[in-house]
Amino acid sequence: MTTATTDEQLFRLPDLGEGLTDAEIVEWKVAVGDTVTIDQIVVEVETAKAAVEVPVPYAGTVLRLHAEAGTALGVGEPLITVGAAAPAEVAAPAKAAPVAEPAAAERYREEEQAGSGNVLIGYGTGHEPAPRRRRRRAAPTAATAPAPVAEGQAPRVISPLVRRLARDHGIDLAALAPTGPAGVVLRRDVEQAVARKAPAPSEPAPAAVPDGPVRIPLRGVRKAVADKLSRSRTEIPDATTWVDVDATGLLQAKKALEAAEPGRRVGLLALFARICVAGLRRFPELNAAVDTERREILRFDEVHLGFAAQTDRGLVVPVVRDAHRLTTVQLAAELARLTELARTGNLPPDRLTGGTFTLNNYGVFGVDGSTPIINHPEAALLGVGRIVDKPWVVDGELTVRKVTQLSFSFDHRVCDGGTAGGFLRFVADCVERPAILLADL
Repeated sequence: MTTATTDEQLFRLPDLGEGLTDAEIVEWKVAVGDTVTIDQIVVEVETAKAAVEVPVPYAGTVLRLHAEAGTALGVGEPLITVGAAAPAEVAAPAKAAPVAEPAAAERYREEEQAGSGNVLIGYGTGHEPAPRRRRRRAAPTAATAPAPVAEGQAPRVISPLVRRLARDHGIDLAALAPTGPAGVVLRRDVEQAVARKAPAPSEPAPAAVPDGPVRIPLRGVRKAVADKLSRSRTEIPDATTWVDVDATGLLQAKKALEAAEPGRRVGLLALFARICVAGLRRFPELNAAVDTERREILRFDEVHLGFAAQTDRGLVVPVVRDAHRLTTVQLAAELARLTELARTGNLPPDRLTGGTFTLNNYGVFGVDGSTPIINHPEAALLGVGRIVDKPWVVDGELTVRKVTQLSFSFDHRVCDGGTAGGFLRFVADCVERPAILLADL
């Protein structure tokens, strides 16, 4: 969306697709007086689905930034004005413009934006991609922690989200001991100050709302997750069934595949994805959704497989399009690609919608089982617990095997327990005897 005049061009927040109506400004990439080119990224915004970098369709000098970081804008509202004026003739901005930071601080800003949290769904033991700009940093000890900012000196804060967090909770940034490189105040510094400020509970909480609660607004991805899960619980009459399975054979198949494909990693998530796709071919009733308004069941031919991923921005569910058309190795590659995008907050909106079935590997949390909530509007979800050594009877003999628990939640409107149990049993059989998958190749 743009508005043109003789001397300046007004660019409005564009339609970001997928039904999104607003976005919150995370960070300006330019300042008033900067020269920009066509299609240059000028701002990063956060929607209910993803972080999005927005390019400008004009070349020239930045005349105005119409909103500061932390502001929520609706689609069509003024975003940035670009003109041909020389920097000396530029009008003062309506809001404070970003200040350039030193190179070391800028490098850390990138790491802070990417987040230090891992995507908590992976390819089994040992899968931990570590891009160089997202190395974990241990918190400084008492002996090495930087001193607080000197009196009269402005604190060095790069992220506008950190500034806003401090402002919302009444935290004095100048009083904090920054733990980032070059004396940069980080989000964790503010969160720790908020925790120290909150009163420690000494008595059982009264029935009334206590004084001084920490209120965290539901925004962005967190709000979208809350809305979707609430809707799932409200609309879907779900049921959950589960089974313990011997995953020793699946682990052996994983090693054999990786040995046959040197240099290619085929993780457990890819194998479970392959099994789920085969199961949905046998039980297509579960690759479905319910249209509540028209009281119809929508059964899909294509399998668009979602997988739950926990990131520093909240829970997201990237979607592998046309998973039924991919080989196991191709599935592994696509899962790795989407996982990396989820880590960095760069998943495009169209990769966060349109799923027909979801796979959730909550075993990475170190738990055995769960009753997972269906990812609305889908009809079913498979959860996988941790794989641990347990006593197991094989051919009448007690032995130690690699055992996991599979949990299957399904929409009771689309099928009965027989179908759900048949799907779960098929999945369990494939985990115990992966050769069964050969029948569907």
